[in-house]
Amino acid sequence: MRFLKNPNITVALLFIYSTCMYIYFFPRNNEMSNTEKWIIIAVSYAILVALWFLMRRRNRLRREREEDMRSNKTSDRQ
Repeated sequence: MRFLKNPNITVALLFIYSTCMYIYFFPRNNEMSNTEKWIIIAVSYAILVALWFLMRRRNRLRREREEDMRSNKTSDRQ
């Protein structure tokens, strides 16, 4: 599942999904105050931003590790 390795696509899909859920369910929920609703939305978007940064960092570290392994293989051959 190549698209799950791309943080932009993964986070964008989660953003669209969560936004649709908020648009559909929050107006129908009369048990929560508006402040609680806005706090939930803000926290979930902050989590999505943190997820995006962490996935980018993981991909960068993976690329660096692969490049290091390639350079070690070529230096071992010589």
